[in-house]
Amino acid sequence: MPFQFHKLEIPEVILVQVSGQPDTRGFFREIYRQSEFAAHSIPAFVQDNHSRSTRGVLRGLHYQMHPRAQGKFLIVARGEIFDVAVDLRRGSPTYARWVAQTLSAENGCMLYVPPGFAHGICVLSDFADLVYKVTAEYAPDLERGVIWNDPDIRVAWPLANPSLSTRDAQLPLLRDADNNFVFTMR
Repeated sequence: MPFQFHKLEIPEVILVQVSGQPDTRGFFREIYRQSEFAAHSIPAFVQDNHSRSTRGVLRGLHYQMHPRAQGKFLIVARGEIFDVAVDLRRGSPTYARWVAQTLSAENGCMLYVPPGFAHGICVLSDFADLVYKVTAEYAPDLERGVIWNDPDIRVAWPLANPSLSTRDAQLPLLRDADNNFVFTMR
């Protein structure tokens, strides 16, 4: 099995490690196999996205509400990012807590962020190409976010003054955010 699945401090967020097959020409790395992911409770994906950002860019904290809430599976094709997931599920024992991982093309680490979590990245390299799969198609009317530096969440971002889009700079605090996520026991 080429994949290793590791639950993080918030167990619904899963770090996926994969071994590659390097040789003098480069490498080959399998990055997704539906049967392996389903065996670890990661649902199938319906849309793929690719974003490129430069050093110091922070995107987030974004989410899409029910009924089109998105789980995300993130892969860095080039560069390095600091990747953050924040639990937004009301009633969750980890509500408003966050976990983070450094993902890069070199370390081969990938991350699954389930529905009910806000997601954000900060680019650590000169630029980064992020490729990600989502479990629901994009629905602009359900897209929401929380301000990156919310004092109730206190993400320890690697930069004090990141480059933000106008939209991301104006996102609300978690306590004021439109959020229809509720924690349910599995």
